[in-house]
Order: sequence, then structure tokens, then C-alpha cells
Amino acid sequence: MAVDAETVARVARLARLRVGDEDVARLAAELNRILGWIDQLQAVDTEGVAPLDQVIPFARGWREDEVTDGGIAADILVNAPASAHGFFAVPRVIE
Repeated sequence: MAVDAETVARVARLARLRVGDEDVARLAAELNRILGWIDQLQAVDTEGVAPLDQVIPFARGWREDEVTDGGIAADILVNAPASAHGFFAVPRVIE
């Protein structure tokens, strides 16, 4: 698939990009080079090659999913400007 100047101008207009006339030819050539690389990759025989999700095998250590309160409420409230009954205290906004 080759990209010509008309296609570049149309895509730029659809993407609402301001591309000058002097840049259209350069962008068309650059996109054609990128598409050429993709054609080279598609020419590679990958029959029998298993897809990879990672290069180095890695086993994730999972922890038990336990519901806790965190146990650090007092440490967090130390940083609060005001607290009351174990919660953040904020100014009243409704009369």
C-alpha cells in the first residue's frame, strides 16, 4: 500500500492537523518508508513460533486478598489539621 500526497493531505484534514504543502511530500515519503518496514516484517516466516507476552519468564507472587482497615488510621490523622472521633474534621458547609 502506497501513500500519496493526496492521502496525506486528506488524513491531515480529517485529523484537523495543519500541514503545509511543503511538508506533504516529505510526510508521504516517510509514511511509505514505514509501510515498507511493515511489509518486511510481514514477509518473515513466523510459522510455528509461539507468541510471547514476555521475554524472561516471570512468576508473579500473589498475596491473599484480605479486607483490613490498614491499621494506620492514627498515623494518618497525625497529619490532619483537625480530627474528631478517629475521623478527619472539616468545617461545616451546610447551615
